[in-house]
Amino acid sequence: PIQPPSQLPADLAVFVGRDAELAAMAGLPSGGTVVITAIAGMAGVGKTTFAVHWARRVADRFPDGQLYLNLRGFDPAGSPVPPAHALRTLLESLGADPHRLPQDVDALAARYRTLLTGRRVLVLLDNAHDAAQVRPLLPGEPGCLVVVTSRDRLAGLVAVDGAHPLHLDVLSPPEARALLARRLGPERVAAEPDAVEEIVARCARLPLALAITAARAATRSAFSLSAIATELRGSVGGLDAFHDGDTSADVRAVFSWSYRTLSPEAARLFRLLALHPGPDISLPAAAGLAGVARPRTRQLLSELVRAHLVDETAPGRYASHDLLRAYATELTETVDPPQQVRAARHRMLDHYLHTAHQAVALTGRGRALISLAHPAEGVHPEEFGSDAENARAWFAAEQAVLLAAVEQAAAHGYDVHTWQLARTMAHHLHMQGLWREEEAVHRLAMDAALRLGDRTAEAYAHLGLGTATTSTGRFDEARAHVERAIELHAESADLEACAESCRSLAWVTEQQGDAHAALGAAQRALALLRAHGGPDPDSDRVRTATASALNATGWCHILLGRHREGLDHCAQALALHEQLGDDVLAAHTRDSIGHAHHHLGEYEEAVTSFHHALALYRDHDDLRWFVSGTLMRLGDSHLSLGRPDAARAAWAEALDILERLAHADAEQLRARLRRLADPR
Repeated sequence: PIQPPSQLPADLAVFVGRDAELAAMAGLPSGGTVVITAIAGMAGVGKTTFAVHWARRVADRFPDGQLYLNLRGFDPAGSPVPPAHALRTLLESLGADPHRLPQDVDALAARYRTLLTGRRVLVLLDNAHDAAQVRPLLPGEPGCLVVVTSRDRLAGLVAVDGAHPLHLDVLSPPEARALLARRLGPERVAAEPDAVEEIVARCARLPLALAITAARAATRSAFSLSAIATELRGSVGGLDAFHDGDTSADVRAVFSWSYRTLSPEAARLFRLLALHPGPDISLPAAAGLAGVARPRTRQLLSELVRAHLVDETAPGRYASHDLLRAYATELTETVDPPQQVRAARHRMLDHYLHTAHQAVALTGRGRALISLAHPAEGVHPEEFGSDAENARAWFAAEQAVLLAAVEQAAAHGYDVHTWQLARTMAHHLHMQGLWREEEAVHRLAMDAALRLGDRTAEAYAHLGLGTATTSTGRFDEARAHVERAIELHAESADLEACAESCRSLAWVTEQQGDAHAALGAAQRALALLRAHGGPDPDSDRVRTATASALNATGWCHILLGRHREGLDHCAQALALHEQLGDDVLAAHTRDSIGHAHHHLGEYEEAVTSFHHALALYRDHDDLRWFVSGTLMRLGDSHLSLGRPDAARAAWAEALDILERLAHADAEQLRARLRRLADPR
């Protein structure tokens, strides 16, 4: 069974006050309906901290899981998370197979509501931009609770969806004093009441400002609080984006006071972090951005953490509040020369490009690799050795950052980075079912390629668009893109890439129902790889591509009823996959072989092949949809052998997977099982 998600961030070690607001939350209705509460307030007022604190208090009421998602509604360096992307993230957290998710927002929302049927789940949607971003993410199941935080008052969510509004204001004076007492010790606070009152006033009772000030005071225990207040009084300015009708907080004063205590190197890193597209950054990426060795970068990040200007949200990953990023952006624009800013952004993009290139070399399963220029000085890409699982984990961890990096590269004129990043992350996006994102980055890549006049870049952009549009069912458009990619790759004599494009053409023409054209494309891919094999014909990558082309050719023969010929090609493919140790592609090929045996009436051989495929698939949790397909075909072969009980067992297991994936094929399989139980 799938483990219920438990995604709530850690509670704050020091939480004070908010008694009235906690009481209001405790009074929310329960049962019989979906309960939505909208927590609104200005930036830095502690909405996330409050929501997490309360959610953790009631988490045991929701045994089917607690979901958390940062919607990045007001991220100064990025865009709000689109509802479709948010839904896919939530669905995957609930156990849905990313490969089988629909692309349309309405269909995703329907799948989400279906998966929540019969479940009691708490959903915390943090930092929402507006009601329109949130509405598709609302469950339909009574007993679920949705908590939304936003700077927006979400009036539409209250008026239309029945959300219970809760406005979070700055702390009361006693609460603000209590926060300082908890952070600095009651004796120190009680000893200087006038200084405490001034600190509270200078921070406008805003939790974020108070926390930063308290952190600074805690590290200067020899200083009196009067001295701290005097320093704070001397800071001037106001962070415009922070001003709100409810406060006259001079937050820049607090930020600048803390910023001025940093060493020059740490201050530079703080400013440069504003260039990162977020939502968080790893230690190696921060080192590349700054052009500083990793051990020194770790020290600088620790200095920023101690100053409460950055948080270490997970081991080796760092993030900061949107307001602090906005402040850092202001500093970057006024302090750092434009050429240094551009060089830092170049290093950051180089870090992601070269690391992704190494990762896709391990995970791309026969995809042609592009040639990159050397990384900029100071960039040391992450290394994976031969660990493909680690490379896949890196792609998963950096997925949001990589998508934002492509957008940033395109927006700032880094055209080479734009198309090369799109290419290096294409396989990951495709395997995760993120086909709209795959299409979006390749449209940016196409624009960049045309600006550059680079026909190789254009060819890869066409290939990426063809793959994405095939996945979304736009087959005519996809075929045009892939055929143009083949022309351009052939023109440049990039035969390995041309072979990959031919395999894509085989796929799209099969989807169009043209098995003859699919066979021709697969055979052309195979001929190119056998005759030329690129610059390194004996590399594992080229041999993997050759095996995939053999399997594709065999599959097309099977579709055309040439089962023996298909088996011959698939057997050759299987031998190569087993030599290379690629269990997943070997499982795909075993499934093809089983399909051929079944149609030849060789049902025992089919059963054996399907069992081999299942044994290989079961080591990979993200391949459940493939497992369900093999189980369905296994059931067919058992039934042909007169084993209805074995067929029922295989189909029941497949149905369990499809139901957990909320897949449309589940109803068809239920009908099969009903017919098996009552053949009349």
